[in-house]
Amino acid sequence: MMNPLTPEDHFITILRDHRKLIYKVCHSYTANKDDFKDLEQEICIQVWKALPKYDAAYKLTTWMYRIALNTAISFYRKEKRKPHYSLLDGQILEMIPDTSRERDTELEHQIQLLHQFIEKLGEVNKALILLYLEEHSYKEIAEILGISESNVATKISRIKILLKKQFSNHN
Repeated sequence: MMNPLTPEDHFITILRDHRKLIYKVCHSYTANKDDFKDLEQEICIQVWKALPKYDAAYKLTTWMYRIALNTAISFYRKEKRKPHYSLLDGQILEMIPDTSRERDTELEHQIQLLHQFIEKLGEVNKALILLYLEEHSYKEIAEILGISESNVATKISRIKILLKKQFSNHN
């Protein structure tokens, strides 16, 4: 007879199985390594706190996304209110030589632009488009974000129009 998982073991298993999900959310909502680590830790804390209330009627991935995105949105709002100081005023990346330029293609450029445009979206729209790009169904996105499927469809349509317009203006 196997011993059932302890809450700690279950928690560690969930984090290990959903590491990529947490990484994607943290990457989408932070601008530097320290904030990434802080957000990652906060998501883990919120998962631990919510674990006893997990309802197995919901997919674990949906539950994890809801916690991770809600935590990220709260973190993002809190970070926006803090003053940020930088000696280089955000220009450090321009000073570092990029050795990967040999493989620079038009597709890579378009993907980079897409990421820049997504960064400018509000926190909820950013979460929505992140889930959409990961090919979640409208139903799953609605469950994760706590909005209706028709609202998901409307918002995605509007975001697509906005992104197309930004690409047109850029070219």
